[in-house]
Amino acid sequence: MNKALLIIDLQNDYFPEGKFPLWNTEQVLGNIKQLIAKAQQQGMKIIHIQHVADSSYGIAPFFNEGTSGVEIHPQILQSVPNGEVVIKKFADSFYNTNLSDVLAKSQIDELLICGMMTQNCVTHTAISKSAEKYKVSVVADCCTTVDEMLHNIALHALSTRVDLISVANI
Repeated sequence: MNKALLIIDLQNDYFPEGKFPLWNTEQVLGNIKQLIAKAQQQGMKIIHIQHVADSSYGIAPFFNEGTSGVEIHPQILQSVPNGEVVIKKFADSFYNTNLSDVLAKSQIDELLICGMMTQNCVTHTAISKSAEKYKVSVVADCCTTVDEMLHNIALHALSTRVDLISVANI
C-alpha cells in the first residue's frame, strides 16, 4: 500500500499563544513529531493541511491570512520542511482543494490522519465522501480539540467508520 500522512491544521492559533488554544497541544505536538519520524522511516508521503479563513466572510476569529496564527507550527514545519501544503477553507480537507490530485499523483491508497480539531476537521476529512476510496485510519493520540471529553466523544463516533490507531502502533 502507498500511505500518506495528513497533518491537519497544526497551526499557531491552536497553541497557547494563539487566538483559540486547544487542550493538550504540547503532548499532541510531541506525539505528532514521533509520528512524522515513523512516517519518514517508512517512506510515507507527508502532507500539511492548512486552514485559511475565507476573507470574503470578513475577519474570522482565527486563521486569518497574513497573521502568524494561520502559519503551520514551526516544529511541524521543521520536521517536514518539504511537505506539500494543501490549503483549505472548510472542515473537509478534500472539499474545494487539490488534495485528491496530490494523493492521485503519488498513487496513495491509504491515509493516516492526525491533527486538530478532532470533532471537526479531522472527522470531516476522515469520513468525507472523497475519502471513501482510501483505507483511512485516525491516529487518536495525535489529535486534539477544545477538551478531553469532546475529543473522546468524537473518537468514539469515528470508531464505527475508520480505524483508530496509536502512534505506538505505526
